[in-house]
Amino acid sequence: MIVVLRPRTPEEQIQEVVGAVKRFGYEPRLIRGVELTVIACVGDERRHHTLETLTVMPQVERVMPVQKRFKLVSREFHKADSSVRVDGVTVDAHSFHVIAGPCSVESERQVLETARMVKAAGATMLRGGAFKPRTSPYDFSGLGKEGLRILKKAKQETGLPIVTEVMSPDDVAAVSEVADMIQIGTRNAQNYALLHAAGRSHKPVFLKRGMASTVEEWLNAAEHIAAEGNARIILCERGIRTFETATRFTLDLNGVAVAKKETHLPVFVDPSHGVGRADLITPLARAAVAVGCDGLMIEVHPDPKRALSDGAQQLVPGSFEEMMAALRPFAELMGRRIG
Repeated sequence: MIVVLRPRTPEEQIQEVVGAVKRFGYEPRLIRGVELTVIACVGDERRHHTLETLTVMPQVERVMPVQKRFKLVSREFHKADSSVRVDGVTVDAHSFHVIAGPCSVESERQVLETARMVKAAGATMLRGGAFKPRTSPYDFSGLGKEGLRILKKAKQETGLPIVTEVMSPDDVAAVSEVADMIQIGTRNAQNYALLHAAGRSHKPVFLKRGMASTVEEWLNAAEHIAAEGNARIILCERGIRTFETATRFTLDLNGVAVAKKETHLPVFVDPSHGVGRADLITPLARAAVAVGCDGLMIEVHPDPKRALSDGAQQLVPGSFEEMMAALRPFAELMGRRIG
């Protein structure tokens, strides 16, 4: 970090700041100008106290970080794209993966039927919510442990790795027994206790962007997981809240491009939640491939009009097959293979 002192600060006050920097565990290096003195503070910000508290000293004008706050997930730390292995599936810079399945686990028949179909169409992982965070306490909130049992059976039958959401640190262990990758949803994107628990699980983590999070906040959330020693993280853009009302959220493909520049982690896109309309999923999926994402998460239901949650944004099996066929030329142009 860099500490900028106020113009014409006397030497005695400069040395006072130098002493404070040393006490915080950094090595101070003075850069003296005609009027301004700057102190470059050398040290690992992950292991030492933040220097921003020095702004309470009257001679300190400002404290500026040199490195990004998200260090472990940044390209400064790891320049090459990372790969994440989820059971037998490897997500890397050359492949393109589609995670597909129903919004929520409603019945064994519904999940098994969907799993067979999405696998046949080219999906490489199965999604489904056993635990569902809902805005209203009266809405269907998932089957819980029974939902986990159904997902386990779907994997046994199809071999598809399971991606399902965890909502509480207390549930991480139980969900990890079934899930091959645990999902942290938009409402828990800054639930730091959950992020830390997910990091300690050492399971792959599918981290969705908070609906009101900036890209920097999203990447800092990933940093909380990585700081626990778990770098097996996939980011997912799922739409943010804006003034626009034509769609449920605004799918921020700008954010995807920025994330791909700033981090070495794989970045997926969820157009289902991004717009909340089944008729817009295919064009936005194509756009997501073109912008450089590493995969998609798509909601599919055998009978959306009977869905217990988010029926309007779930594709029917035939539409999912058509979407997969429409994606292949775009993936090939980007130098990627689907599956």
